Amino acid sequence: MGHTLKVAGWISVGVVAGALTTVSLQTVARGALAPLPLEELQQLAAVFGMVKTNYVEPVDEKKLITDAIAGMVAGLDPHSVYLDKKALKDFNEGTTGRFVGVGIEISQEDGLIKVVSPIEDSPADRAGLKPNDLIVKIDETPVKGMTLNEGVKRMRGEPNTKVVLSVFRKDENRTFPVTITREEIKTQSVKAKLIEPGYAWVRISQFQERTVADFARKVEDIYKQEPQLKGLVLDLRNDPGGYLDAAVAISAAFLPENVTVVSANGQLDDSKFVYKASPRYYQRRGGADPLKRLEEVTRGALKSVPLVVLVNEGSASASEIVAGALQDHQRAKLLGNQTFGKGSVQTAVCLDSAFRMDNCPTAALKLTTSRYYTPSGKSIQAKGIVPDVMIDESADGNLFAALRTREADLEKHLSSGQGAEVKDAAREKSREDARIKLEEEMKKPASERRLPELGSAKDFPLTQALNQLKGLPVIVSKTLVERPEAEKEN
Repeated sequence: MGHTLKVAGWISVGVVAGALTTVSLQTVARGALAPLPLEELQQLAAVFGMVKTNYVEPVDEKKLITDAIAGMVAGLDPHSVYLDKKALKDFNEGTTGRFVGVGIEISQEDGLIKVVSPIEDSPADRAGLKPNDLIVKIDETPVKGMTLNEGVKRMRGEPNTKVVLSVFRKDENRTFPVTITREEIKTQSVKAKLIEPGYAWVRISQFQERTVADFARKVEDIYKQEPQLKGLVLDLRNDPGGYLDAAVAISAAFLPENVTVVSANGQLDDSKFVYKASPRYYQRRGGADPLKRLEEVTRGALKSVPLVVLVNEGSASASEIVAGALQDHQRAKLLGNQTFGKGSVQTAVCLDSAFRMDNCPTAALKLTTSRYYTPSGKSIQAKGIVPDVMIDESADGNLFAALRTREADLEKHLSSGQGAEVKDAAREKSREDARIKLEEEMKKPASERRLPELGSAKDFPLTQALNQLKGLPVIVSKTLVERPEAEKEN
C-alpha cells in the first residue's frame, strides 16, 4: 500500500480522542484549491487585529493563529483536531504503543497507585515490582490524593533518567524504595491463554504497530500447547481502536482469502477505498506477511476454528471493523453489548510539508475525511455493531455500561448518513442510576467488587462465550435491546 491507514477511538467516561488515517499531504493540498471566502477572511483578519491591539494585555500572535485553527477544526466533529507539539507526542505514543517510562500497568486502590502488572522485560519488571504492589510515593511526592493521570506523568520522563518509587508490598507487610531508570517501553496489546483444555481466549486491548506480530506469536503458542483447539474467544471489549491495517490483518487471520473487510467513502478519491482479507491490504511496505508463519503452524485451522467475539460499548473504531467483518461474513458469533459507533476515518497530515507524520516536529491536522462501512454496506457511525446475542456485563446485569461514552453522546457527532436518528431519552436516567451503583461498588474491597478482571474465572461474558462455543445454554440479557441511532446535534 502507498500509505498507512490508522483508526482509533480512545474512550473513557466523557473523554474521546478520535481515530486517524495517514495519507499524503496532497490530499489536503487539493482541498485547498477551493475558492476562498474573501469577506469572511477579511472579518477574521479584522478580529485578529482588534484582539492584538485592544485586548486588556498583550497576546501572543502565534497563539492567536493556532487557537483560530484549533477552533475551526473543533467545530466540525469530535474527532477532527489540531495537534500542537505536545498533543502530537501523546498521539504518536498512543498509536505506536511506545512511550518512555517504567513499564507498569496500573490502577487505583484506596487512593494509592496499584501495580496491575509489570510489562514484560520493562525496567519495572527487572526491578522486581509485582502485581498488587502499592506505590505510595513517586520520588518525594506522596501518591495519596493524586489522580492516576498525575501518577503516570510523574513516572514518565526522558530516557535514562531515574525515578524512585516507594512501594508497599502487602504480603510482606513492608515499604521499600525502588530506583528505576526510565526507558522506551513497548506495550503489549495482545493477551492470550488456554482457559481450559480445547478452548482459548485472545484479548486485543488496542490495535497498535506490533499488534499483528504479537497476535501471531501468541496464537502460535496456543496451538503448540493445544493443536486440536475446539474454540476461540476473541475479546475486543473496551478496545478503542488503533491502526486500520492491523484490524484488517486480524480479520484476515480468520476470514477466507480476499473477501471484503471494510470500505470507506468520502469526497476525495483518496478517501474512498475497499480493504480485503489479503496481505497486500495489511502488509507494511518492505515487511513480511506477519500471518504467513501462523498460517503454516496452525495448518489453516484459524480459518475454521469455532469463534466467538466479545464486544461492549467500549469497543470502537478498528475493533468495530473486525467485529463487523466477522459478523457479516458469518465467521463468528458476536456476544455482548452494542458497540461504540465510531464509523469515521480521519486523515492526519503534518503541517510542515517537509516531514511525514511519524517524525512531524511541530503540528499536525487530523481531519475526518470519510465514513467506513461493514462488508454488507452498513454504516457503523453513531450506531455501532449489534451483537448476535445480547449478554450482560456481569451476573448482576449491566451495572455501569451506561457510564461509558458512545459516539452518539459526543457533541457535533457525525451522523451515519443512512437515515434519521432518534434520541434515546432514557439514557440519562440510566447513567444516574449507574453512577450511584458505581459509588457504592468502589467503597467495597477490590476482592468483593462485582466486575472482575477480564479473562478471569469470574468473567461473566467470557463464561457465556465458552457456553456458546460448547453448545451450552447462554444467559441472554433480559434488558438489553438494540439501541436506535442517536439524534444528531446541530
